Amino acid sequence: MLAGISIDYYTRLEQGRERNPSDQVITALVRVFRLGPEAAEHLQQLARQPAYRPRGVGEHDTVHPNVLRIMHGWDIAPSFVVNRRLDVLARNRVADALYEGLEHRDNLLRLALLNPAAQGFYLDWELDTTSKIAHLRATAGRNCDDPFLLELVEELSEKSEFFRHMWAQYDVRARTRAPVRLHHPEVGDVVTTMEVLSIDGSPGQKLVVFQADAGSASERALSVLAGRPPPAARAAQAAATPVAEREDAAATPAAGPEREDAAAPEKQRCAPVSRRGPTGAP
Repeated sequence: MLAGISIDYYTRLEQGRERNPSDQVITALVRVFRLGPEAAEHLQQLARQPAYRPRGVGEHDTVHPNVLRIMHGWDIAPSFVVNRRLDVLARNRVADALYEGLEHRDNLLRLALLNPAAQGFYLDWELDTTSKIAHLRATAGRNCDDPFLLELVEELSEKSEFFRHMWAQYDVRARTRAPVRLHHPEVGDVVTTMEVLSIDGSPGQKLVVFQADAGSASERALSVLAGRPPPAARAAQAAATPVAEREDAAATPAAGPEREDAAAPEKQRCAPVSRRGPTGAP
């Protein structure tokens, strides 16, 4: 073989029966398969995994209060914390408004692949979803003992043809920085730059932040979303409002430019005629 190892040895590597390849073997495989930096690092991590890694149930799914404080301090920057499986562990107010009403929003991959509305929400759906799958592929190799991750992969493989196809590509890529374009039904298109930050104090957790250009239409759209009451508060308010009162409010025509325009002809008929000279304003 080009890597300088026997077929039998390589077969044992693939099957997991050889668990301690040398650095020379790994370097040779990287060269032969022409792996990029991220894929090469992924291969190194797979080869150097300890045989046993104790982990408490849910120990990495609690977001530290300091992280929550930072996140909630960003008024018009949607942000949330995810774990290795892309479960959303916490989000700030503007992120809550941005993703409001979307089914499966508790997991970014379920949202992208199992919710038909996602292809209208993510304006670059295929590129964005491919990136998420590559992220999960990198995670799966290092956490193959996580039953919840294996359950997620099995579910998506069963329900999504796109996931099955992309999973078979073995693309390994971490999500760090990328342009993300979203569409919200109330404020329209929102164009942002996504930053993914590792939380070193909580292994496996990432802080995801979307930022719009200063002074842009997207920043104004996020400002509108940030000014709305939280979804839970609006739902509670709606539930507390009597049905008859809501119907009366809906039936009452709102005062605005349309009503003023409609009344304009009547005002013109009643107003005295103003005679202007040739230099008067029309």
